[in-house]
Amino acid sequence: MRQMKKLEEQVAAWPHVSVYPHRFGGREFRFGNAELGHVHLGGTVDIPFPRNVRDALLADGLAEQHHWVPNSGWTTFHVRGEGDLEHALWLMRLSYLRYSLKTASDPSAMLERESEELGLSPHLRSLLQQHLPTRVESVTADSLIT
Repeated sequence: MRQMKKLEEQVAAWPHVSVYPHRFGGREFRFGNAELGHVHLGGTVDIPFPRNVRDALLADGLAEQHHWVPNSGWTTFHVRGEGDLEHALWLMRLSYLRYSLKTASDPSAMLERESEELGLSPHLRSLLQQHLPTRVESVTADSLIT
């Protein structure tokens, strides 16, 4: 599926993202040791979020419950065409934002900037704000590899 290859190429180009084979087939994206999400060959994209963010995404119809672990923070989205690819990238970028905020020198400014770029609703922005780090975690080459 051409859209899934595009998704992989774009997400892999983000700073600190690595791509690995996923244990249930497809490709997995990581920021350091943290999984941003993964894609399956048929166009299914699974992405973890904090539970309150996941609940807001479901309530707004922006993602679906994960079919295997519906009572978790995991979400599912199906890529069937070009428009779906853009939304899958938006969801993956939202997941990426959670982790990149932890290493940003000014997480509040980054959240503001990315919220504008992603067009986040005030509700989603406030939910992400709750997850801002109280201190910035350093990212080293070793922490990104292991």
